[in-house]
Amino acid sequence: MKLFFFSLSLIFLANFTGAFAQEGMPPHIKDHITYPVLDFHPWVGVMPSKNAALPFDPTLDYKIVLDLYGKMKDSTAIHPVFQEVARTYNLNIANGVPADKIHMAAVIHGGIVRAILSEENYQEKYQTANPNLLAIKALEDLVVKFYVCGQSLAFNNIPSDKVTSLVKVAVSAKTSFITLDQMGYSYLNISDD
Repeated sequence: MKLFFFSLSLIFLANFTGAFAQEGMPPHIKDHITYPVLDFHPWVGVMPSKNAALPFDPTLDYKIVLDLYGKMKDSTAIHPVFQEVARTYNLNIANGVPADKIHMAAVIHGGIVRAILSEENYQEKYQTANPNLLAIKALEDLVVKFYVCGQSLAFNNIPSDKVTSLVKVAVSAKTSFITLDQMGYSYLNISDD
């Protein structure tokens, strides 16, 4: 029963947030934005591009490591960095990259480690459902592997068992970027802080 109310609150939150944000879109965006795969928030959509340079190259695997950091600004909304992870996926699909050629890893560090608290721990801290879990689950179901910096957790006094099981704890963000770079992943900073 508790899971039912949690799911219902996430659906309501996602729909309410989406409707509000969609209304704030200028008509030249709202009338043309598309959602190739992910559509859990209005701003994960992409604008069509005709005859774009650098289209999908079938000889490549698209390996991307995304740098996710920043502060918790609104505990009731999906953090913008998770929206940008989804937008990055949608952009690659819109560019013709097949899903099996996309490999994404997201490394979370800094103050936004609070955004990945488990539902129970997020409720305890912010007295609201964790809207980020909806985004993380949708992304993880597709292709994205999430890692959190163990150093950031320690510096923010967050035990690793308080983090959602959808995110794996790494030694640090730095070691994660180095390892993923050696595995052929291209670094992409999508954070705005």
